[in-house]
Amino acid sequence: MLNEMLQAFILVFIAEMGDKTQILAIAFATRYPVKKVLLGIMIGAFLNHGIAVVLGSQLTRVVPMDTVQIAAGIAFVAFGIWSLRMEEEDQEEEKASRTYGAVLTVALAFFIGELGDKTQLAAITLAAASKHLLLVLAGTVSAMVATSCLGIFVGKKIGNRIPEIGIKTAASLIFLLFGSVKLYMALPARYVNQFNVTLYIIAIAAIFAALLRKNHIAYRSGFVSRYGNISRKLYEYYSNMETEIETLCNGEGVCGKCDGTRCPVGNTRALIREGLSEDENGVGEIDENLLEEKSFEGENLDEMIKKTLAAREISQGSQRKKLDRILANMERIRLVKK
Repeated sequence: MLNEMLQAFILVFIAEMGDKTQILAIAFATRYPVKKVLLGIMIGAFLNHGIAVVLGSQLTRVVPMDTVQIAAGIAFVAFGIWSLRMEEEDQEEEKASRTYGAVLTVALAFFIGELGDKTQLAAITLAAASKHLLLVLAGTVSAMVATSCLGIFVGKKIGNRIPEIGIKTAASLIFLLFGSVKLYMALPARYVNQFNVTLYIIAIAAIFAALLRKNHIAYRSGFVSRYGNISRKLYEYYSNMETEIETLCNGEGVCGKCDGTRCPVGNTRALIREGLSEDENGVGEIDENLLEEKSFEGENLDEMIKKTLAAREISQGSQRKKLDRILANMERIRLVKK
């Protein structure tokens, strides 16, 4: 019984690695608190896969189980090929974010993004062969949340070190292997002969090689999905600014003591570190009275403002508000700059 939940979890988890929805999770985490993003993903996936499980549960009443198993094998092979397909980004979440709150925006985006997607079709297939529909649903939804958590962690902590093409290739191979074994076990013996097996292997290998070559050429040419690109750029901005802001700090030798987030430099430092973290802890306001007592050095302030303006242009929601505060702090620093 638990094996069905585990199988559903593993297959959906693999399918979502490097997929559009995982990239969406990373992008949403740059705009909204991570807890709200994950809650939205859970709601969207539950509704989407709930529909899939209900459809799958009715399938075996009209179609023989052997036929369902063969269809499942074909579906998983198709998922393996689909995993290598480069998808265009969906624009629905951009429109929704203007109308709904963070949780509903994410839930709507994931519900729409998964309609007809390979993971929804996988949920239908798994449910058709299962007597424990709630466990299948729990496995698929928890896999969506888990892969999104991993995506957010990778996006925020590791950046662009793991190549997306490698993740997609591994996911594709696992799906092709699973589907091929399922077909081998489910097809009538008269179809499983040396000629058919050889022909099948050649056809799958040719399709796999062609898609892999296409992806390799695209990534070597600098292909990065739009949302993945936004996430990477914001991560790089905060990482670089974490070092550059220190060049504006006078130090205790000049200030006498550190005023922490009450100082515009310290406040900006805290906002940058919050931008790199997964939580929105809330950074207090600066003390305007301190500006009368301070002056700052730093030849690269104008360049820092320019970089912050560029980051603000591609950001939305909480990230844009954070960058607005950083810009305001830098303008204060400019006014009292030595």
